[in-house]
Amino acid sequence: MLIILAFIILFHLIATILLFVATIHNAWWVVSPAEQDVIYTDLWYSCNATCYSVKNSHTIEAAYLQVVQATMILATILCCVSFFVFILQLFKLKQGERFIFTAIIQLLACLCVMIAASVYTAQKDSFHEASLQDGSYGSSYVLAWISFPMTLISGLMYLVLRKRK
Repeated sequence: MLIILAFIILFHLIATILLFVATIHNAWWVVSPAEQDVIYTDLWYSCNATCYSVKNSHTIEAAYLQVVQATMILATILCCVSFFVFILQLFKLKQGERFIFTAIIQLLACLCVMIAASVYTAQKDSFHEASLQDGSYGSSYVLAWISFPMTLISGLMYLVLRKRK
């Protein structure tokens, strides 16, 4: 049982780290023009030699970008809260009970990641100015999609898990 518990904790921590990296790292969109430095764009900034705010990120036209920003931050927060609730329930639950509250929080984090990555996929052209349209998805975008099934599996594991001796 101790090995299963260690595996679940490790799996949850890996999912949390992936969410942090996907939210913070500046590689959601990558453009490499032929004669210039590579331009990395995240949810807040575009960077080559210097960084500048994503165009119109503070206006109503960027509502989709703000949805992606908010849901990725919310997913990261929910994943951290879920871990702390799991640790609390580990010591407070009676033997034989399930980690339902932890599972609900983790599945909400999963839903937030899915919403963020889906909205970014569907609306990526409205986030970038014309000079950045010919790019490709970056590593942070891929990490966001990888963290989606990881948080889903983690939430389902908490649904199935019972507290044993």
